[in-house]
Amino acid sequence: MATGVPASRRVRQRARWMLLLLAAVCAAPVIASYLMYYVFKPTGGSVSYGQLIQPQRPIPDNLVVRDETGHPMRLDSLKGQWLLISVDPSACDDACAKKLYFMRQVRATQGAERERVLTVWLRTDDGAIPERVANAYPDTRKLIVPPAQVAAWLPPDPDLASDSIASHLYLVDPNGNLMMRFPHDPDPSRIKHDLTKLLKWSRIG
Repeated sequence: MATGVPASRRVRQRARWMLLLLAAVCAAPVIASYLMYYVFKPTGGSVSYGQLIQPQRPIPDNLVVRDETGHPMRLDSLKGQWLLISVDPSACDDACAKKLYFMRQVRATQGAERERVLTVWLRTDDGAIPERVANAYPDTRKLIVPPAQVAAWLPPDPDLASDSIASHLYLVDPNGNLMMRFPHDPDPSRIKHDLTKLLKWSRIG
């Protein structure tokens, strides 16, 4: 009489392993994306310039903005690309223009990978955009956002009492999760370094 594992049990075990393998294959892109959460450690021997945002802050489902033509759109409709985000009033002072310039340059320096990156200016009012700004950044999405909603999503630096979200650039991953906050008056070459590593190691977006 056979003492081995019954055939029916072997079939069930094989099916179970196949399901686990299939689940692992499907999850691989997400795992690769969040590998950066371990490579870019926020403390102790940090190799990143941007500060990792924990816990995750996905784009709110109810965050509706207005596009360049005034039509409403959900901000999470931009998922699928890496988003470099700046927040400022439409009047766009020198500090605002400087951030837009940095975002454009950081994206441009990614070479063939730049199409995976979208620069986004979240405008906190519907005022007129200065012509020099509108003409200089045609590829940047200029979206009008409710100030209270964007303030609830994007965190300022908790270590700076007078800090505001307008002081920073933010990076959102292709899954729609806020990933990094870059310092006030940032060094664009160091932002480039962070983004280049993320694009290299992540195959999503």
